[in-house]
Amino acid sequence: MSISSIFTVLMYALAPFAWLIIAGVVILLAVHLLAYMRGYQITQYRCMLATGIAALIGLSAFFWAPWLTNSQFTYINTVFDWVAAIGSIIGAFVVAFLLLHPLSYLVKGQDT
Repeated sequence: MSISSIFTVLMYALAPFAWLIIAGVVILLAVHLLAYMRGYQITQYRCMLATGIAALIGLSAFFWAPWLTNSQFTYINTVFDWVAAIGSIIGAFVVAFLLLHPLSYLVKGQDT
């Protein structure tokens, strides 16, 4: 299977979710833009609550990702399956962190 045919299958698989992906990216960019305009810097601001909640969301992805894809835990057999499951955990954590961290800055303010 060539790279172009893999991309074709991927585009057909993502097409029904394009509006959801675009909406998520717009919300993420809007939150970051608003926070940056108010002085937010990701390397200097710390919020353990946002990080903890993002970690819980990431770990919970191990349970809701199979449900979302109409799969089962019994299908996780090979190393690649475990890598994909761990990748979904890491991906959910990163997205949750990128959304919650600037939101916590906007809620708490600059004093923390």
